[in-house]
Amino acid sequence: MSSPSTNILTSFKDLARPTILQVIPSLNIGGAERTTLDIARAIVKAGGRALVASSGGRLVPELAAGGAEHFDLAVDSKNPVIMALNVEHLTRLITREKVDLVHARSRAPAWSALAAARRTSRPFVTTYHSRVHESPRLKVFYNSVMARGDAIIANSAYTAGRIASVHAPDAARVFTVPRGIDTHHFDPSVVGRDRLETLHARWGIKNDGRVIFMLPARLTRWKGQALAIEAAEALKALHGSVFELFLVGDAQGRDAFENELRTMIATHRLDDVVRLTGPCDDMPAAYALCDVVLSPSIEPEPFGRTAVEAQAMERPIIASDSGGQRETVLTRDMVGAAKATGFAVPAGDAEALMRAMAGLLEMGPDARRAMGCRGRENALARFSVEAMASATLDIYASLLKPAHA
Repeated sequence: MSSPSTNILTSFKDLARPTILQVIPSLNIGGAERTTLDIARAIVKAGGRALVASSGGRLVPELAAGGAEHFDLAVDSKNPVIMALNVEHLTRLITREKVDLVHARSRAPAWSALAAARRTSRPFVTTYHSRVHESPRLKVFYNSVMARGDAIIANSAYTAGRIASVHAPDAARVFTVPRGIDTHHFDPSVVGRDRLETLHARWGIKNDGRVIFMLPARLTRWKGQALAIEAAEALKALHGSVFELFLVGDAQGRDAFENELRTMIATHRLDDVVRLTGPCDDMPAAYALCDVVLSPSIEPEPFGRTAVEAQAMERPIIASDSGGQRETVLTRDMVGAAKATGFAVPAGDAEALMRAMAGLLEMGPDARRAMGCRGRENALARFSVEAMASATLDIYASLLKPAHA
């Protein structure tokens, strides 16, 4: 696997105002969507022209405010007829707007974008944001479009390894670029008291000194909410009601699973310590209100944005010891107790999760605060938007240099 600096012939800023088209299903909230905006802003800042084709969404105004241009296309569709039509639409867009490079960020639009890029002889880049599945065979083929780019960006070394194992592309085309987060947005110093008080009232937090654990994720089984409830039951039996656990996230139509979680809370008599809050539109404030963040995914995270956001907000993190999260959390086994930023626990192990929660509960506020400060240092050094954007623009430059020479 290549590093982003491998074979870079020139910098992006040296090129003659390149036009980059990113293609993504929609621009609603999510890691891939947020990365699309981050890279669009970086392109504009570096003197390029940033275009995004999507079916639209709540982030379009923010995209436009950053100087990028949006083109409304039904690239979110998996209908073969619409996907074929999208090839025509994207081909015309590339030609009309004099696009220099196409970057696809999801599978359905990637098939159309690949065909359009090949028709117009433009470099084609993909970013593998999602999990790399090795079965069933039809799904593997469908996903294989993400390994057909002239450059394939993996959001972690774990994802890069999975791409190599499942799709076996030429290793020189695979670049590992860790997901970057906006460390200016996720910064405890910029979260004002008014934001904290608003969320404090909405969640009904009592000023009774209880330690607040938070698991921020959409409500889906693999994110580990049910596991966290099991751990909370055992922690309550051990320490009593000296803590609260907030499950923060949208069910996104998974009403049956949400009802299952509510039933678990009621059945195990955890109403006094476990609450589902629903979605939150101010995550920096949510991180600032809690003491410890959980990310106990029972399946490997391709990257694990929650763990990095928590560290940027100076909060200790307990994450599953699998997938991309192994690369983001500094644990005692890795760096020693004095430098650790959180705990790693075996995926799916409720008892181990409880022990880690108990360890942070017993650690005390000063030690938790020190761990959180080390977490921000880790996030700033390794996972900033600036580092991600710089690496991505270097990859663009390596592909565009011949055309701009």
